[in-house]
Amino acid sequence: MSDDVSKTLAEFRVSIDNLDASLIYLLAERFHLTQQVGEFKKTHDLPPSDKSREAQQMSRLRQLAQESNLDPDFAERVIRFIIDEVVRNHERIRNSG
Repeated sequence: MSDDVSKTLAEFRVSIDNLDASLIYLLAERFHLTQQVGEFKKTHDLPPSDKSREAQQMSRLRQLAQESNLDPDFAERVIRFIIDEVVRNHERIRNSG
């Protein structure tokens, strides 16, 4: 591999690494907030999930994905994974102490 090719690849990788770090920080922030939502739901005897809200979010995020030239099916799988984890966490909170 030439030096130019190696340098360009390294630059791409630095950008990808930065984006990966941003994703992790954003996910941490999101889960910190959803933890608070789970505690709030427990305090107010609300169910762990809200299917109507989830459907609205999924529709909105699929549209955003499409506008961003990201495969909406891929985006939905990622968001569904996150939502499912949040709901599991809310169920754990609800059933704790």
